Amino acid sequence: MSQIIADFGALPVVFATLVMLLAGLIKGAVGFGMPMIAISGLGSIYAAEIAIAALILPALVTNLWQALRNGPFEALYSLRKYWLLNSVLLVMIWTSAQLVTRIPGHVLFLVLGTGVTGFGIIQIIGWRPSLDPRNQLWMQAVIGVISGFFGGLAGVWGPPILLFLLSLNTPKVEMVRVQGLSFLTGSVVLGAAHFNSGVLNASTIPFSVALLVPSIIGLIIGFRIQDALNQEVFRKFTLVVLILAGLNLLRRGMGW
Repeated sequence: MSQIIADFGALPVVFATLVMLLAGLIKGAVGFGMPMIAISGLGSIYAAEIAIAALILPALVTNLWQALRNGPFEALYSLRKYWLLNSVLLVMIWTSAQLVTRIPGHVLFLVLGTGVTGFGIIQIIGWRPSLDPRNQLWMQAVIGVISGFFGGLAGVWGPPILLFLLSLNTPKVEMVRVQGLSFLTGSVVLGAAHFNSGVLNASTIPFSVALLVPSIIGLIIGFRIQDALNQEVFRKFTLVVLILAGLNLLRRGMGW
């Protein structure tokens, strides 16, 4: 820990700990939001590559915990049910990552942020879209393409998946589990890529490991909040966080 403080500063490390505690709490409560909070918070005091490196291991571990919280058999059931979504997602993340230097990042954030914010607002004021379960399989492929495209180019693939699950009126426990599985598969790919790129190195790996502790504590608290929420309150809470995520994407797109 003394080396981490020497490398990253005492007060910044305390701030980073609080940021990851909050990020874990929100993730535990609604199933997503950790990257949004972590990158926004850590990015305000550290360079972007340090913020990304610090997030990688907490994201990987909390996604694994989230996916397996109801047991391996339930996770396997969800993995089989959404196999096409996750398969297409991985292929698209890998493929679209090759285009990262050709499409301006701020344009992607503006497009995704506008869609996510708009969808969340019209839902929270009363519009309730419903997707016919008979169309679910081909929609998995469509959402996998959209999510993977933005994931490879901008590192954000959660919102389209969440919108898809909301349209299916997915029960909260399954929704959180499916998100964990989709985030986990993407996190493995991105983690391997950043290890290969050098973003994860002898300095940033211990920092990322240290931030596992507040992330997991926050996750456990968030799980208790999630368990206490009924389905409708959970849905509204999810939409509020989703709108905040959309506004954050717009902020990044505008360079603020």
